[in-house]
Amino acid sequence: MTEPTVTDSVVTLGCRLNLAESEAIRSLIGGAAQRTVVVNSCAVTAEAVRQSRRAVRRLRAAHPDARLLVTGCAATINPDDFSAMPEVDGVVTNAAKLDAAAWRPREGGDLVPVQTIAEGSLRPAPARGRGDVRHTRAFVPVQTGCDHACTFCIIPEGRGKSVSQPIADVLRVVEGHLEAGAREVVLTGVDVTGWGADLPGSPRLGDLVAAILRACPALPRLRLSSLDGVEIDELLFELITGEARVMPHVHLSLQAGHDLTLKRMKRRHTRAEAVALSERLRSARADIAIGADLIAGFPTEDAAMHAANVAIVADCGIVHGHVFPYSPRPGTPAARMPQVPPPLVRERAAEVRAAVAATRARWLDGLLGRTREVLAERDGTGHSPEFAPYRLPEGTAPGTLVTMTPTRIREGLLE
Repeated sequence: MTEPTVTDSVVTLGCRLNLAESEAIRSLIGGAAQRTVVVNSCAVTAEAVRQSRRAVRRLRAAHPDARLLVTGCAATINPDDFSAMPEVDGVVTNAAKLDAAAWRPREGGDLVPVQTIAEGSLRPAPARGRGDVRHTRAFVPVQTGCDHACTFCIIPEGRGKSVSQPIADVLRVVEGHLEAGAREVVLTGVDVTGWGADLPGSPRLGDLVAAILRACPALPRLRLSSLDGVEIDELLFELITGEARVMPHVHLSLQAGHDLTLKRMKRRHTRAEAVALSERLRSARADIAIGADLIAGFPTEDAAMHAANVAIVADCGIVHGHVFPYSPRPGTPAARMPQVPPPLVRERAAEVRAAVAATRARWLDGLLGRTREVLAERDGTGHSPEFAPYRLPEGTAPGTLVTMTPTRIREGLLE
C-alpha cells in the first residue's frame, strides 16, 4: 500500500495502474477541474479501504465547495458505502472511469448511472501521450483485470476479467510519451504477465516487449511492473536478461515463502520455483535487482511458515520488498480462515521488513564506486537501471539521465 499521490484535482491510492488512470481522469475532467475533485481508491487490503475513506474526508475539508467523486477498486466493490459518505457527491466505478461522460454533471448535477463490471466495457487506461508527461517515468497500462483467484485478493471483483491492450494501441501510447520527452516507460497492469491471453493468437508479454523495442529504437529505458514468475515466457526472460534497454529490475508477485501458505493462497508457484527463478535471473544478468511482494501473518501461518517468509528474502536476494501485514478482506476465502492475532501479524511484518532492509543495505553497499546512469526525478532524487535510489546534484533537471559514481550512502540514498 503506497501513500496517496496527489495530482492537481485527483488523489490516487494504490497501484501504478491507478496512477496511470488518474492521469487519464485528470484530462477527462478538463475544465471542470476547478470544481471537481476525485479520489481514485484502492481495495487491495482493508487498510487501503480505510485510507481511501480518510482521503475522501481530507479532500472534502480542503475543497468544501467542490464536487467530490470517488472511483477505483474500493468504490467499485462497495459503491453504496462510499455513496453514503456525506462528503461524497457521486461514485464512478472502474467500468466507467475512462468514459468522459461519467465525469460530466447531468441536468440537476447528478452523475450518469453507476455501471457495474458486467455492464461496462472495462479497458486499460490510455496513457495521455504527447504534451502530458507529468512524471519522469511514463506509466503505460497494457492490461487490467485478473483471471486468477488468490484467496486473499478482492481485486478481480473490482477490475473484472483480464483485458489486454493490443500491440498497436500500446505502441501508439509509447510513441506519444517519447514525443513528449519521456526517457523511461513502465509497463503496468493488474496482472501484467497475463497480457495477451485474450488477444487473437494469444501472444505473450515477451512479444509485446519485443515489439516496443523494435518500433521505438529511441526509447532509452523500458521497465516492467510486478510480474508473476510462473508466467514469464522464454522470450521475456531473454529480453530481461539480455537487452540493455530493458531495466535489470524484476519485481515478483511472490506473496509467501512457504509451500503450504502458497497453496492456501492459491498461488501457482512453489518456494523452490521462486528461488530457482531468482537464481536463474541473477546468473543470466549479474546486475539484476530482485523485488517482491510478501504478506506477513497470512491466516494459519505458524512459526515455521513465518520463518520461511523471513528466509526467502535472503534466498531470493530480495532488495526491493513490499511487505504487507495481512488484514482480512471481507468477501475473500482467506477472511474465513483461522486468523493470526493482529499484534503478531504486525510483529512478523516488522521482522520480514528487517530482513529486506538487511539485504538492501548490503546491495547498496555493493553499488558504491560503480558508475550508473541515473534518471532524475522532480524531487532531487533519481533511480539507476536497478532502481537503486540516488541523491542528485542540486539543480539537476528532471527527466535527464545523469552519470553517477556514488561514494557514500546517506539517508538511504546513494550519492
